Amino acid sequence: MLLRRSLLLSILLFITNQLTVAQNSIGVFSGNTDVGNPLKKGSVVYDSTQQRYIIEGAGANMWTNHDEFQFVWQRVSGNFIATTLASFVGKGVEQHRKIGWIVRSSLDADAAQVSVVLHGDGLTSLQFRKTKGANVEELRSETSKPDVLQLERKDDTYTMSVAHFGDVFGEAKQVSIDFGSEVYVGLFVCSHNKDVVERAVFDNVRITRPAPDNFVPYREYIGSDLEIMNVATGIRRVIYTASDSFQAPNWTKDGKALIYNRNGRLYRFDLRTNQPTALDTGFATNNNNDHVLSFDGRMLAISNHSKDDGNASIIYTLPAKGGVPRRVTARGPSYLHGWSPDGKFLVFTGGRDNEFDIYKISSAGGEETNLTNSKGLDDGPEFTPDGRFIYFNSTRSGTMQIWRMKPDGTNPEQVTNDQYNNWFPHISPNGKWIVFLSFLKDVNPSDHPFYKHVYIRLMPVNEVKPRVIAYVYGGQGTINVPSWSPDSKSIAFVSNSQH
Repeated sequence: MLLRRSLLLSILLFITNQLTVAQNSIGVFSGNTDVGNPLKKGSVVYDSTQQRYIIEGAGANMWTNHDEFQFVWQRVSGNFIATTLASFVGKGVEQHRKIGWIVRSSLDADAAQVSVVLHGDGLTSLQFRKTKGANVEELRSETSKPDVLQLERKDDTYTMSVAHFGDVFGEAKQVSIDFGSEVYVGLFVCSHNKDVVERAVFDNVRITRPAPDNFVPYREYIGSDLEIMNVATGIRRVIYTASDSFQAPNWTKDGKALIYNRNGRLYRFDLRTNQPTALDTGFATNNNNDHVLSFDGRMLAISNHSKDDGNASIIYTLPAKGGVPRRVTARGPSYLHGWSPDGKFLVFTGGRDNEFDIYKISSAGGEETNLTNSKGLDDGPEFTPDGRFIYFNSTRSGTMQIWRMKPDGTNPEQVTNDQYNNWFPHISPNGKWIVFLSFLKDVNPSDHPFYKHVYIRLMPVNEVKPRVIAYVYGGQGTINVPSWSPDSKSIAFVSNSQH
């Protein structure tokens, strides 16, 4: 990732010369301000193609009882999670130049504030001024030179989490301050030298509004963002947003569209026009988020809740462009997860006799074959593109971990073994990579709920070296189904926020 950041910084000078600040919006932000009237004026450029912010700022300092800096902000009420991938441009002049997230009670120079601060020398800290005109206090992070910066507000508690891109978050730092409900939230740059202007770049900027504490799972929902990520660079783009729940994007084999579910229906999202259209699934209008395209892209298998089967999930197949579904499984619940590369078989999670195991069945229907029989939940089965293995996730070792077995269910072997609950392994079309979802330890291993802090992690097929490629607020519906682009360079997923 050092190479990626170096390349990014080397091209930023060219990019910024081609862009101007005369734009009608600043991405997710409402405005920008030089707080404290610094001698040198700051500015912001928003590259809407990359959804990237390039901010220039000056200012003598952000310390003691007043501040000077360039602030790009929006007004927010209630709880939020602010996250970005941030870096300085160039070597800079002062080792204590500063960038990061800041929350302020007002735009006054001496306003109460709390901030996640990355210094030019790598020092990272949670800094805060508890009351107007007071001196700044500081809690230092053990992580030096992070590039993932997160500031979360939960009522009156503010939490700093930081990481090097690819790593999980380190030890969090917290402070409690009562700013009132509505605050200014945004990104800042301070040069720590009144005669100098510093520059920083911010990618993957998200100000997430989490679900309320009293929301009822599977009855109440918050908004959804459809995202695409380049797995090599880690850069994410939001391409579609809705105020309700949609889930689980598949990438079509021609690379032109995504298929996701929303309120029981399936939709095809055109990547050229960025517009969704409903997919004809006939009578199957109560689909869950288990839908998978065949390896050749011609067929779609779905899991629809059938009234004739007590609302249990039943698997059907139909042409990828839409049509009349053909029933495959005789029993339910049956939750689809994968096709065999030759299109002859489907693999799914079946609830049978109070146990959830993995089954294989002909894509034309018929008898189902039980592939796993260990105690605990087995879920998320998916064939490798060469057909040699079926990857799945299982609680058989205590926590939810990634496993694999041969297509006949023999020789099961554990792939991951860590503190996280790992779900839904998806193998890239070129067979080289596995991407999966990781829940934290506060989640029951057998559950994959909505609206949690989760990681999307990536690792080589032949090495157990997972690294984080996305720091996400999501969970259920984020990446339940295979969502690799055909060229194995990108993935699609869903994150969540109140809109």
